[in-house]
Amino acid sequence: MELTTVWFILITVLWIGYLALEGFDFGVGMLLPVLAKGETERRVLYNTVGPVWDGNEVWVLVAGGATFAAFPNWYATMFSGFYLALLLILVALIVRNLAFEYRGKRTDPVWRARWDAALTVGSFVPALLWGVALANVVRGVPIDADQEFTGSLLTLLNPFGLLGGLVTLTVFLTHGAIFISLKTDGDIRHRARAFALRTGVVAAVLAVAFLLWAQAMTGSALSGVLFVLGALALVGGLVAIWRGREGWAFTGTFASIACVVAGLFAALFPDVMPSSTSAAYSLTTTNAAATHYTLVVMTVVALVFTPIVLAYQAWSYWVFRRRLTVHHIPADVPGVSHA
Repeated sequence: MELTTVWFILITVLWIGYLALEGFDFGVGMLLPVLAKGETERRVLYNTVGPVWDGNEVWVLVAGGATFAAFPNWYATMFSGFYLALLLILVALIVRNLAFEYRGKRTDPVWRARWDAALTVGSFVPALLWGVALANVVRGVPIDADQEFTGSLLTLLNPFGLLGGLVTLTVFLTHGAIFISLKTDGDIRHRARAFALRTGVVAAVLAVAFLLWAQAMTGSALSGVLFVLGALALVGGLVAIWRGREGWAFTGTFASIACVVAGLFAALFPDVMPSSTSAAYSLTTTNAAATHYTLVVMTVVALVFTPIVLAYQAWSYWVFRRRLTVHHIPADVPGVSHA
């Protein structure tokens, strides 16, 4: 197997990790005003993702860095063409991260309400726009002979792209609700399970429509198999949450996101960014790749450090595996973030 193909697969895995892990973070943030009744329950929701949210974001940083190093032409075209969309995502992530850090610095209700709103909006925007961006990468965008994007932000807001955004939005809401039901107990847990069932049905309908459209547009045999597995995993997750099996439900939505993202990248390959102007202008794993020496060095680095990173993140999830209830939340201590 060529190194360009290896790195295409590795970048796919990085995006799977990011969207499957950060996806439930986004879901928890968006559900804060929906599921939490009172200050103590809001602090419970903050604490469900408090120990892991920053680790989950590492995946997108590594995915961006890997794309820059392995496929510099892909990185340049994508980040210049999707500049405004990615800028909105970046600003939203910054605001969201500040909410985690600063909400608990003061006990003033107005102060906390503003940071709660920042967390919700900062979770909603990337949950929607990542889907729009990924759908457009698969669909193809206007690229000229110089490998330059010739469209605008409105080019990305096409029906297929918007449907992709709605899919990620609703799937992340479902994923987040299931995660809350897995990590909490008491009234919040029951409300989260009920919400997951309602939004999961909507997510399933939107996802099936999106996947059928994607398969008809640019799918392959492999992407078709992965799409079917993704749909079955989502349905299995909804059945599990209906039966009160939160662990299996979370496994189902996690597997669904993984299969769908893998399927979209499989439908994309060997292109990395198709051109809707002319197929001759499309970026591929060959014409967008870095030098062979660069790929060899990156492969060695990845083989050394990837197991370390995975082991550390698995350990952190194991340490913070217990369920949370309102009884675990101590009295307010000014200056201590989401304590």
